[in-house]
Amino acid sequence: MDYSYVETSVKRKETASTYAIRVLMILAAVLSLVFSVGRLLGLIISAAVIIAVIYFFPQLKVDYEYIFVDGQLDFDRILGGNKRKHDLRIDFEQVEVMAIEGSHALDPYKNASLKVKDYSSRNTDIKPYVIIYRKGDTAYRILFEPSERMVEAIRQKAPRKVVDY
Repeated sequence: MDYSYVETSVKRKETASTYAIRVLMILAAVLSLVFSVGRLLGLIISAAVIIAVIYFFPQLKVDYEYIFVDGQLDFDRILGGNKRKHDLRIDFEQVEVMAIEGSHALDPYKNASLKVKDYSSRNTDIKPYVIIYRKGDTAYRILFEPSERMVEAIRQKAPRKVVDY
C-alpha cells in the first residue's frame, strides 16, 4: 500500500494590525474600568469588556498546520496555541498545479478570478507555494509553506501537479 503522512506547522507573522488590535483591546479594558468606578451598570459593562478581551486576546496568535495524508491536504488554523479549527481539505485529483510563488507555471492564472486562501506565515523572506484548486465552479489560489518532506510526499502522489520551475 502506497500510504504517506506528513504534517507541518507554520506560525503566522504578527502584523501591525494585530498589534494595534491588542493595544485597542487593552485600552478598552482600562477605559471601561476607569469610567465604571462607583456605578453598578458601569462595573457590569466593564466586566463584560474584560471577559471579551481575555477571550479574544489569545486568538490573535494564529498558527497553521498542514497535514498531507494519501493524496489529501488538510489546512487547520490553531488559535491561541490551543484551539484548533479545520479550515479546508483538498484532494490532489482536483488540483491543477502546485508551484512556488512567482513560477511561470502560475502565469495562466494571473488574470483569473480566484478566491485566495492564505495559510502562509506572511514572512517576506520565504516564498510560499501556491496551489490552484477547483471545487465545482469555484477556483482557489491557496498559499502555504510546506516542508521539503511534504513537497516530496505530494510529488510522489501527484508528480504531474508539482512544478519546480
